[in-house]
Amino acid sequence: VPRPFGIRVRLRSTDTFVRLLGINWEREHWYATRAERDKALADMASEHLYSRIGDRPTPLFEPIERKV
Repeated sequence: VPRPFGIRVRLRSTDTFVRLLGINWEREHWYATRAERDKALADMASEHLYSRIGDRPTPLFEPIERKV
């Protein structure tokens, strides 16, 4: 099944995880439909149940597409 719709996840240079993962760390997640990708993107960028009060996600989430 082609998965042309993706999300690229990167870290801000000020994120403390850069010390562990490196400044060039990134991860891509791929989905079959734009709607599936957009739903996952909204979930990734939101505050999660396990977050402490006041925590804000710092990763950068970028919607991407590739030609199939």
